[in-house]
Amino acid sequence: MKDSNIAVSQISLLKQKLNAAKTALDEISNDRNDKFKTLIQFIGHLSLACKGQNLELDNKLAKLRHNLQNIDLFEEALPELIDIERLLKSQYSQTMTQLEDSRVGLSKIIRQIQRINSTPDKVKKEINYFKQDLNKPFHTVWDYIPKVETIIGFYEQILGDTLANADDYEILPQHIQLARELAVKISEIEFRKDQRDQILVMKEVLQGEITLDVLLESYQTILGLLLDNIAREKSASQDFLYALNDALTVVRDVVNSSHNNNQRSHQLKQQLNKEINLRVSNADGIIVDVDDVTDLKQQLTSQLSSLKDALSRKEALEQREQAILKKSIESMRKELNNITQEANSYKEQLFEHQKLNLLDPLTQLANRTALEDRMDQEYRNHIRFKTPLWIAITDIDHFKSVNDNFGHTTGDKTLQVIAMALKNSLRESEFVARYGGEEFVLLLPDVNEEHISQLLNRVREKIKNIPFKFKNQRITVTLSIGAAQVMENETVEEAFERADSALYKAKNNGRDRVVIDL
Repeated sequence: MKDSNIAVSQISLLKQKLNAAKTALDEISNDRNDKFKTLIQFIGHLSLACKGQNLELDNKLAKLRHNLQNIDLFEEALPELIDIERLLKSQYSQTMTQLEDSRVGLSKIIRQIQRINSTPDKVKKEINYFKQDLNKPFHTVWDYIPKVETIIGFYEQILGDTLANADDYEILPQHIQLARELAVKISEIEFRKDQRDQILVMKEVLQGEITLDVLLESYQTILGLLLDNIAREKSASQDFLYALNDALTVVRDVVNSSHNNNQRSHQLKQQLNKEINLRVSNADGIIVDVDDVTDLKQQLTSQLSSLKDALSRKEALEQREQAILKKSIESMRKELNNITQEANSYKEQLFEHQKLNLLDPLTQLANRTALEDRMDQEYRNHIRFKTPLWIAITDIDHFKSVNDNFGHTTGDKTLQVIAMALKNSLRESEFVARYGGEEFVLLLPDVNEEHISQLLNRVREKIKNIPFKFKNQRITVTLSIGAAQVMENETVEEAFERADSALYKAKNNGRDRVVIDL
């Protein structure tokens, strides 16, 4: 009876230890799953943010995410991590090479500045110190950007001193032309929202009466804004690479740990299987060797009890593994759903960004880049299906007088109204883009030769009938249109040139008319 109580006590103690070990294993599993959750979220966000910058890295990360979906594929993820680490090192090396080339380029610029004889002595000393500082290598892009800003500052000081010593610097026609061209250029660039008000004010200034100081200051401001945007992009890319490298290092450690845990579990199963086989073999030997029934019964009972205990431990181990695996898979499934949602969000943002890059900021029509893409697409359809394709170029008559008499703001509003009218005049299959300034290009597929004149004159009349009113004065705005059909064995560029020549004829023949090159 005493031995039985001791056995029960030992079994109870073993159960307590088993439960404690099970609890500890569950805590380890939960901690591991939490780490997986955080790290997989890291990988999803960071790799999607990097998409498109490095194709090979994108493919490796996609394969890594796929392998991490299944616990059985952990071993396959290890070689991928090595390749990804190699790609990161290669990209870092490439960045260092580019920074070194940039440093050499800045040194060349400084040597050119030193050749300017009118440079003040103080600035010459600063340039000499700066030149010595350029001998040091760049380690990050943040070493490069300040150097560019310093060189811009040298130019500004030299120009400022030169202009201050000039008696009367005349504003030449080419300066006015530069101001107008700069106004057009900044209209074609997509700036950040917090920069747009400043750009609008600058555009108004450039289109009005200017001085040389205003022109130089405008160039300085635009350059500063562009450099700021470039720095932001480079900083985001650099931060991403650092974060990605850290995240992948942790992932590699976690995958290794999981792999080791699986190996230990496999070893435990092998030991239990050996123990079970040994107990069965011992039972067979007892049956053969023992003749006494009582002794045989006692020894078989002992062997069966040990066998039952080993089977119970194996079953508990398998159940624990299944529970851990089920929990890991469920956690992975949730994370994959989250990553899918994030991917869709990034996809929408990318689509919006691409859409902005293909729109003219002022008129919200397709810009020149979008026009070139659509021309290629329509030309391919024309070749494939042998359907007619027309190109029409429109130009607003006497548009300069609208700007001169009523201001550039009024001119911009006029462009917006005409752009919307042109778009509403066309079918869904037809296309209109702002080509530049007051010129628009129409692509008209599947229109017969006998209908093209009627279509374009209808567009012209619609614009002519718009009731423009500026400063209580009724103004009629008209269009000149030149058109040409893409002929057999002719490129779309050649047809465009013929349409442009037809527009020139419409202008010379009195404007407010359609000329078709047949």
